[in-house]
Amino acid sequence: MSAGTYTPRPGAAPLPRMIGAQAALETRMLLRNGEQLLLTVIIPTLLLVLFSAVDIVDTGAGRSVDFLAPGILALAVMSTAFTGQAIGTGFERRYGVLKRLGASPLPRWGLMTAKTLSVLVTEVLQVVLLTAIAFALGWSPHGSPFAVLLLLVLGTAAFSGLGLLMAGTLKAEATLAAANLVFLLLLVGGGVIVPLDKFPGAVQSVLGLLPIAALSDGLRDVLQHRASMPWRDLGILAVWAVLGLGAAAKFFRWE
Repeated sequence: MSAGTYTPRPGAAPLPRMIGAQAALETRMLLRNGEQLLLTVIIPTLLLVLFSAVDIVDTGAGRSVDFLAPGILALAVMSTAFTGQAIGTGFERRYGVLKRLGASPLPRWGLMTAKTLSVLVTEVLQVVLLTAIAFALGWSPHGSPFAVLLLLVLGTAAFSGLGLLMAGTLKAEATLAAANLVFLLLLVGGGVIVPLDKFPGAVQSVLGLLPIAALSDGLRDVLQHRASMPWRDLGILAVWAVLGLGAAAKFFRWE
């Protein structure tokens, strides 16, 4: 045994290992939170099953599940990347967790990267679960998997930016109220369950520019109507992603 066997070697772990460890921690905390599970899993699942089984809303020609499944997938992305992340990050900021993590060897951009990875892992679990349930209800999706993946990634970026912007600028209690209110409003008016063509023409034009409408309509165009690449919806999501992430990077307050 050499003399230097037990020599201390203080220092930070490699950056990828730190980000991975933080992402795993964020994911475990997210999945253990009952309110988060309600938003990310239970509500989308109940909405998918209920509106597919009961003819409450006129979703047009074809089976209800073919219209609803893409919208519910979009809702799942919003619930995790926007609502859940905004509320969780807002209270971490209030309790000083972000301030303490900001002083750790993990850089702040690394922390945000870990949070994003946690969101993506949760979304994968959501998509797998909701897709399995939709298949059991008779869903027959079509279209390009690459287009679907691109829509989901851009939708995640857009909602993450907006969620972090809200969490980094408002008080935690205000974030909790505002995030849940936005979730409910976009659930009703974002084309998730109620088709946008049920709204007046002028309102349709405005609602169609919302990220949830672009994501749900884009997924529906690909998975239900076999569109090759919904460029308009992708463009809307890209604009929201740039604006949201840019504003969050500029205005986010760590204390």
